[in-house]
Amino acid sequence: MNLILKLLGTAVSLGAGFAGSKIVDSVWLKATGQKPPKPGDKEAQAESSLRQALGFAVTSAIVAAVIQVLTERGTESAITYFKRTADEV
Repeated sequence: MNLILKLLGTAVSLGAGFAGSKIVDSVWLKATGQKPPKPGDKEAQAESSLRQALGFAVTSAIVAAVIQVLTERGTESAITYFKRTADEV
């Protein structure tokens, strides 16, 4: 059961990371009016200043860290809950 929950937690983390990335990109576009300066987009990198690039990197890192912490806590909570429930039965 723990393995299944850990795999499910990993899948949720990946999905949440993808969704978080898309949300950060769209918020960045609406806030600045420019495409986010991602590593593969040379045009967006050329248009952005160093301050904007650092701001985007910090924002993306914060969102990724929050998603990682929340999914790890959720997975551990689910494992604890199901372990306790299995002991009661």
